[in-house]
Amino acid sequence: MTPDTFRAQIAALTSEIAAELAGRPLDAALDAWLNQHHGAGSSRYAELKASCEAGVAAGWLCNREGGGIKYGRIFKPADDLHGFSVDVVDMQDIAGPHHTHPNGEIDLVMPIEGDAQFDGRPAGWVVMPPGSAHRPTVRQGRALVLYLLPQGAIDFTK
Repeated sequence: MTPDTFRAQIAALTSEIAAELAGRPLDAALDAWLNQHHGAGSSRYAELKASCEAGVAAGWLCNREGGGIKYGRIFKPADDLHGFSVDVVDMQDIAGPHHTHPNGEIDLVMPIEGDAQFDGRPAGWVVMPPGSAHRPTVRQGRALVLYLLPQGAIDFTK
Protein backbone atom coordinates (compact mmCIF):
# COMPACT_ATOMS: atom_id res chain seq x y z
CA MET A 1 0.00 0.00 0.00
CA THR A 2 1.31 3.41 -0.97
CA PRO A 3 -0.13 6.93 -0.75
CA ASP A 4 -0.69 6.84 -4.54
CA THR A 5 -2.65 3.59 -4.33
CA PHE A 6 -4.67 4.99 -1.43
CA ARG A 7 -5.39 8.15 -3.42
CA ALA A 8 -6.71 6.05 -6.32
CA GLN A 9 -9.04 4.19 -3.92
CA ILE A 10 -10.35 7.45 -2.49
CA ALA A 11 -10.75 8.99 -5.98
CA ALA A 12 -12.91 6.03 -7.06
CA LEU A 13 -15.05 6.45 -3.94
CA THR A 14 -15.42 10.23 -4.25
CA SER A 15 -16.42 9.77 -7.89
CA GLU A 16 -19.33 7.60 -6.72
CA ILE A 17 -20.20 10.06 -3.96
CA ALA A 18 -20.18 13.00 -6.40
CA ALA A 19 -22.47 11.10 -8.77
CA GLU A 20 -24.83 10.16 -5.94
CA LEU A 21 -24.94 13.73 -4.62
CA ALA A 22 -25.51 15.32 -8.05
CA GLY A 23 -25.39 18.81 -6.54
CA ARG A 24 -27.36 17.98 -3.38
CA PRO A 25 -25.90 18.76 0.05
CA LEU A 26 -24.49 16.13 2.36
CA ASP A 27 -27.40 14.71 4.35
CA ALA A 28 -29.03 11.65 5.94
CA ALA A 29 -29.85 10.20 2.50
CA LEU A 30 -26.13 10.09 1.63
CA ASP A 31 -25.42 8.52 5.04
CA ALA A 32 -27.95 5.76 4.29
CA TRP A 33 -26.65 5.27 0.73
CA LEU A 34 -23.02 4.95 1.86
CA ASN A 35 -23.91 2.45 4.58
CA GLN A 36 -26.07 0.43 2.19
CA HIS A 37 -23.49 0.27 -0.61
CA HIS A 38 -20.14 0.61 1.19
CA GLY A 39 -20.88 -0.03 4.86
CA ALA A 40 -19.21 -2.33 7.37
CA GLY A 41 -19.05 -5.81 5.87
CA SER A 42 -18.70 -4.58 2.28
CA SER A 43 -15.62 -5.10 0.15
CA ARG A 44 -15.08 -1.31 -0.16
CA TYR A 45 -15.12 -0.96 3.64
CA ALA A 46 -12.65 -3.84 4.06
CA GLU A 47 -10.36 -2.38 1.39
CA LEU A 48 -10.33 1.11 2.93
CA LYS A 49 -9.83 -0.23 6.46
CA ALA A 50 -6.90 -2.41 5.35
CA SER A 51 -5.38 0.54 3.47
CA CYS A 52 -5.69 2.83 6.48
CA GLU A 53 -4.19 0.24 8.81
CA ALA A 54 -1.29 -0.29 6.39
CA GLY A 55 -0.73 3.47 6.04
CA VAL A 56 -0.63 3.91 9.82
CA ALA A 57 1.78 0.98 10.18
CA ALA A 58 4.02 2.41 7.42
CA GLY A 59 3.98 5.86 9.03
CA TRP A 60 2.44 7.92 6.22
CA LEU A 61 -1.02 8.10 7.80
CA CYS A 62 -1.68 9.65 11.22
CA ASN A 63 1.92 10.88 11.33
CA ARG A 64 1.18 13.77 13.71
CA GLU A 65 0.02 13.71 17.31
CA GLY A 66 -1.64 16.23 19.57
CA GLY A 67 -3.81 15.96 22.64
CA GLY A 68 -3.68 12.15 22.58
CA ILE A 69 -4.93 11.93 18.98
CA LYS A 70 -2.85 10.80 16.04
CA TYR A 71 -3.91 12.53 12.84
CA GLY A 72 -2.89 13.82 9.44
CA ARG A 73 -4.27 15.35 6.27
CA ILE A 74 -2.98 13.00 3.61
CA PHE A 75 -4.56 14.84 0.65
CA LYS A 76 -5.69 18.41 0.10
CA PRO A 77 -8.85 19.03 -1.96
CA ALA A 78 -8.23 18.24 -5.62
CA ASP A 79 -10.12 17.66 -8.84
CA ASP A 80 -9.33 13.92 -8.91
CA LEU A 81 -10.78 13.69 -5.38
CA HIS A 82 -13.88 15.64 -6.49
CA GLY A 83 -13.01 18.57 -4.24
CA PHE A 84 -12.64 16.55 -1.04
CA SER A 85 -9.70 16.66 1.33
CA VAL A 86 -8.75 13.43 3.09
CA ASP A 87 -7.75 13.16 6.75
CA VAL A 88 -7.33 10.07 8.90
CA VAL A 89 -7.30 10.10 12.71
CA ASP A 90 -6.46 7.40 15.24
CA MET A 91 -8.46 7.87 18.45
CA GLN A 92 -8.91 5.79 21.57
CA ASP A 93 -11.47 6.65 24.24
CA ILE A 94 -11.08 10.39 23.72
CA ALA A 95 -12.92 13.49 22.58
CA GLY A 96 -11.24 15.70 20.01
CA PRO A 97 -11.44 19.45 19.50
CA HIS A 98 -14.82 21.04 18.79
CA HIS A 99 -15.28 22.17 15.21
CA THR A 100 -17.89 23.04 12.60
CA HIS A 101 -18.32 21.74 9.06
CA PRO A 102 -19.15 24.66 6.74
CA ASN A 103 -19.74 22.26 3.82
CA GLY A 104 -20.47 19.10 5.78
CA GLU A 105 -18.30 16.10 6.60
CA ILE A 106 -18.27 12.43 5.57
CA ASP A 107 -16.65 10.02 8.05
CA LEU A 108 -15.77 6.35 7.78
CA VAL A 109 -15.59 4.75 11.23
CA MET A 110 -13.23 1.77 11.42
CA PRO A 111 -12.98 0.17 14.88
CA ILE A 112 -9.53 -1.30 15.59
CA GLU A 113 -9.88 -2.36 19.25
CA GLY A 114 -12.96 -3.11 21.29
CA ASP A 115 -16.41 -2.05 20.13
CA ALA A 116 -15.26 1.47 19.34
CA GLN A 117 -17.93 3.95 18.37
CA PHE A 118 -17.52 7.42 16.88
CA ASP A 119 -20.04 9.94 18.20
CA GLY A 120 -22.14 6.97 19.28
CA ARG A 121 -22.05 5.32 15.85
CA PRO A 122 -20.49 1.89 15.16
CA ALA A 123 -18.42 0.81 12.15
CA GLY A 124 -19.59 2.40 8.92
CA TRP A 125 -20.33 5.84 7.53
CA VAL A 126 -21.44 9.00 9.31
CA VAL A 127 -22.50 12.02 7.24
CA MET A 128 -22.78 15.42 8.89
CA PRO A 129 -24.62 18.17 6.99
CA PRO A 130 -23.28 21.63 6.16
CA GLY A 131 -23.19 23.87 9.23
CA SER A 132 -23.10 20.99 11.71
CA ALA A 133 -20.67 20.94 14.61
CA HIS A 134 -19.37 18.40 17.10
CA ARG A 135 -16.58 17.34 19.36
CA PRO A 136 -15.52 14.08 17.67
CA THR A 137 -15.56 11.37 20.29
CA VAL A 138 -14.44 7.76 20.24
CA ARG A 139 -15.64 5.55 23.11
CA GLN A 140 -15.42 1.84 23.92
CA GLY A 141 -12.07 1.28 22.22
CA ARG A 142 -9.84 2.51 19.43
CA ALA A 143 -10.89 3.51 15.93
CA LEU A 144 -9.45 4.95 12.78
CA VAL A 145 -11.72 7.57 11.25
CA LEU A 146 -11.34 8.71 7.66
CA TYR A 147 -12.68 12.24 7.05
CA LEU A 148 -13.75 13.57 3.67
CA LEU A 149 -14.26 17.33 3.80
CA PRO A 150 -15.73 19.19 0.81
CA GLN A 151 -13.15 21.82 -0.20
CA GLY A 152 -11.24 20.85 2.97
CA ALA A 153 -13.45 23.22 4.95
CA ILE A 154 -13.34 22.88 8.73
CA ASP A 155 -13.49 25.56 11.43
CA PHE A 156 -12.04 24.71 14.83
CA THR A 157 -13.65 26.44 17.79
CA LYS A 158 -11.26 28.55 19.83
